Amino acid sequence: MNFYTDNKNLEHYLKHPLMQRIVAMQEHDYAQSSEYNYAPIDFAEAVEGYRRVLELVGELCAEVVAPNAMEVENNGPTLCAGRVNYAPATIENLELFRRAGLMGISMPRRFGGLNFPRTIFILIEDIVSRADAAFGNLWGLQDCAETILNFGSDEQKQRYLPKICAGATMSMDLTEPDAGSDLQSVRLKATYSEQDACWYLDGVKRFITNGDSDVHLVLARSEEGSVDGRGLSLFIVEKECGGVHTRRIENKMGIHGSPTCELVFNHAKAELCGSRRMGLIKYVMSLMNGARLGIATQSVGIAQAAYNEALEYARSRKQFGKTIINFPAVYDMVGAMKARLDALRSLLYETARNVDMAGLFDELSRERTLTPQERAESKLFAKKADALTPIVKGIGSEIANMNAYDCVQVHGGSGYMRDYVCERLYRDARITSIYEGTTQLQVVAAIRYATSGFYTQLIEEYLAIDVPAEMLMLHGRIAAMLAAYRQAVERVQSFENQEATDFLARRLYEMAAYTLMSVLLLHDAVADGQLFAKSLHRFVATAESLICGHAAYISAFTPDFLQNYDK
Repeated sequence: MNFYTDNKNLEHYLKHPLMQRIVAMQEHDYAQSSEYNYAPIDFAEAVEGYRRVLELVGELCAEVVAPNAMEVENNGPTLCAGRVNYAPATIENLELFRRAGLMGISMPRRFGGLNFPRTIFILIEDIVSRADAAFGNLWGLQDCAETILNFGSDEQKQRYLPKICAGATMSMDLTEPDAGSDLQSVRLKATYSEQDACWYLDGVKRFITNGDSDVHLVLARSEEGSVDGRGLSLFIVEKECGGVHTRRIENKMGIHGSPTCELVFNHAKAELCGSRRMGLIKYVMSLMNGARLGIATQSVGIAQAAYNEALEYARSRKQFGKTIINFPAVYDMVGAMKARLDALRSLLYETARNVDMAGLFDELSRERTLTPQERAESKLFAKKADALTPIVKGIGSEIANMNAYDCVQVHGGSGYMRDYVCERLYRDARITSIYEGTTQLQVVAAIRYATSGFYTQLIEEYLAIDVPAEMLMLHGRIAAMLAAYRQAVERVQSFENQEATDFLARRLYEMAAYTLMSVLLLHDAVADGQLFAKSLHRFVATAESLICGHAAYISAFTPDFLQNYDK
């Protein structure tokens, strides 16, 4: 069994036309092939290399990580003398990935990495999260190394990135007991010692995923007397230097194999990453965008696992003389799961490609001056990435929860039992709409792109596609969704009332998301109707229903409605 080769949809995303440009830029026009004998000489060779790694990951996840998931769930990490001990099966998973060279996926080759684009990293994370979302958290946090790569000094890159590529684990230590979503309120203190020529950190961090990691990225208050984000800086702390211990591992609803820790910093030796006062304003915002794309990918993996479990059970479980997949109430539910999954993947990989291009242009700008055309492209890709990330994170997590819910429902009473994978998926899914920014915070991040008309413009661009005759009607229905969305935005703007805009933001957000997913799934169906046409038909019907409902609500709404709510 192989979690890559058994899902033909994943191969599709290697073939997107933009991938040729992404890979060429990532590989610096394949110039590294003369320096590294394993670097590709052209696009075809690069894709073949990606495919081999994806097949390896698919095999490891199917044969080891997924079978280990129940043992990890039952045993979980433990705490001893301020240090976290992973479950034995988690250690096996990590060692397996280290030996396979899968711990430096996106890092440059000069640091021991594979130099893969973000889109390929996302493909791998998609597969890993399907196998076990908890392990996906541990393995996926290596992506924090991007922050050191982008903002660290040359000396820091040389010192830390080879360690991470060799298998060192990472964490991002941001939240505190009194500073969850409101990171401007972070109080952990950073003090510079002139005598020792280094920084020391003192305070407490809470809800830190993989908190007892080898390398910490820590947000701390470096400017004495400051009270907002302008007084915060980002620091690197190595576990081996001491001064950080785990006070407790949280007793969570799900993802038990991923330790969520409360950390105490007691004069922990640290070094500044980047410039002072830019910790939250620049570095953490970049870090969080990457993390949110990671949670969107985790959501897709969970949604895939839930669909697979539901389909397999429905095809094998018999009631009233026939398998339950033959009952309309069941096959309607399973079909809806597949349609949501495919539509979400279309959005995920479109987001990943734009994130790739934005990052590659940013890297290029550090090497040379961009041409006017390149600057315009860079700006557009960055804007698309920024606009799509809160959509895919928020809606992705909601769809993961929907699919996990429906998976349990298909299983009936059995789904409520811990003997079945779907019970774990149901609990694992719940955190995706909370951590790295709740769905409500994703709405806040996205609403400016709704009210500015950017989502409308983006959907119009995606609709400018030639479609075969059999998809013309679907194209027209998506265009009608866009018209309803545009009208809803205009009505909300006509109130000139910020509270009303904030109140209706979730509905505008969902209308934009479902229209975007519909048109992006249309693109995938045009490219490969055999893979995506059925899901497109189903999803457009689902999206129409949601958009019609939200449009009707907004059409009937007046700001006076707000007086009827308890506050």
